[in-house]
Amino acid sequence: MRLTTFEATADGGSRFRELDVPLDEPRDDGQGHTILMSEAWASPAVRFIELPAALAQDWHHAPARQVVVVLSGTIEVETSDGATRRWSAGEAFVPADLSGRGHRTRCIGGPVRLLFAPLAEGALGDA
Repeated sequence: MRLTTFEATADGGSRFRELDVPLDEPRDDGQGHTILMSEAWASPAVRFIELPAALAQDWHHAPARQVVVVLSGTIEVETSDGATRRWSAGEAFVPADLSGRGHRTRCIGGPVRLLFAPLAEGALGDA
């Protein structure tokens, strides 16, 4: 499975990068199916967030390295190198730009509901 992360760069900017999340832990569900799972990641706190329809945040950095799952709506992120990406319901990404200029965030077409799951140190190899 692939997740997009955005991270701080050495020059104080930010950029997108793709992460590979191996789904290499098989589990029998007891009903004849094999479910493939990633390794488990500890999270110190999970939150649900609703961003208002008109949200257009200027440059800021992520408050924590976390998995963000879009529950409804569409969110757009711009990194300082000018690249933009959008995520909609059912998609996830990993903000990891904890310093520097950070990124911009916009809600596209209405409010956006998100699940934030901060990652414990070492999760995802601190990629």
